[in-house]
Amino acid sequence: MKYAIYTLGCKVNQYETQAIERMLQERGFQRADRDADVVIVNTCAVTAESGRKSRQAVRRLQHQNPGALTAVCGCFSQLEPEAAKDLGADIVFGSGDRRALVDAIERALPAVAVDDPFRWTVFEPLPAGAVSGRTRAMLKIQDGCDNFCAYCVIPYARGRVRSLPLADCAAQAAALAGEGFAEIVVTGIEIASYGKDLPGKPGLADAVEAVAKAAPAVRIRLGSLEPTAVTEDFCRRLAALGNVCPHFHLSLQSGCDDTLARMNRKYDTEAFSAVCDRLRRTFPGCSLTADLICGFPGESEADFARTLAFIEQCGFFHVHAFPYSIRPGTRAAAMPDQLPRAEKEERVRRAAAVTERTKAAYLESCVGRTLSVLFENAHMGHAGNYCPVRVDESVERGRVYAVHITGAADGILLGTVEKATV
Repeated sequence: MKYAIYTLGCKVNQYETQAIERMLQERGFQRADRDADVVIVNTCAVTAESGRKSRQAVRRLQHQNPGALTAVCGCFSQLEPEAAKDLGADIVFGSGDRRALVDAIERALPAVAVDDPFRWTVFEPLPAGAVSGRTRAMLKIQDGCDNFCAYCVIPYARGRVRSLPLADCAAQAAALAGEGFAEIVVTGIEIASYGKDLPGKPGLADAVEAVAKAAPAVRIRLGSLEPTAVTEDFCRRLAALGNVCPHFHLSLQSGCDDTLARMNRKYDTEAFSAVCDRLRRTFPGCSLTADLICGFPGESEADFARTLAFIEQCGFFHVHAFPYSIRPGTRAAAMPDQLPRAEKEERVRRAAAVTERTKAAYLESCVGRTLSVLFENAHMGHAGNYCPVRVDESVERGRVYAVHITGAADGILLGTVEKATV
């Protein structure tokens, strides 16, 4: 049996897709781009645009593989199972129970199995690994979110916080190291809340220590972080490990305190700025990246100007800026002063122009340094700080090399290989 699979959304979805693939392959399925017997779409619903793209992906795979069994899973089908069914999906699952999804695909019987995510109390263990062709592995240690930000539908799609026990975090990390991966990405829906549901309430620093110590020769990269998690103790413990990548992606969303309060975020710009300073003090030369929502309801021009000034002040290497998207069922959807789409998109462009300057400045700061680079192909890779790096020499894909950075051009670093380190 042959399958085709398509993934939308975050690193958690990518992790869950590779787990689905691994379980299918254990049962004799083979991946194919065309003439598949079953097509699978792992959907996203973080924005209205994500939902549109999810529907589009289902139709495209059905067109490319006529007559194939269609299976849909993920956050979009969790929130809108009837809409997924109306697309002609034979099997509709939500954002849980991937093993049962694979069982249904193997039986090739129509099924709709979407239940209430707030009933889920236990983390679903899945095989860790990498999406086909990737050089770094993902390790999901947490699911769900208890924050209920005003704009976000994810708690309704993923349920409450659930965590992978520390011993399992370590065991999966050791297994990934044994498979030869040179980098592990620690991911989850909201990893800052890791452990609040476990006995003894271990925190994220405990989980990272367990992973890093189980795979001491492997680079450990963290997924998106809530700023509230980045305490002095957190930084000190991670720096002591020696194999945590000096790249931190922070969930900012706005650089205006009034907007942050309406979003129901748990920090203000002063606290966020202190987090940036703390990380740079503990991890000298580290890169900081962030998410930014442009055009949140009620965001005035003056509010957005404050945000632009703040992201320039923070000196981010990269900012993922996107327009606010109305999600039915969230508080923000009912807020007054919704902005026109054109205005939101214009603010995205303005934010991108600012971050192009801060990115260029950060890249220039790397010139003259020697960075460890994991290569995705013979000439291109990513440094520990997540900057793209190109070398003229031909190197081995999937290995880490020490690279002396000689320049920066077109948004990437240029360098020469000094030696292989992994």
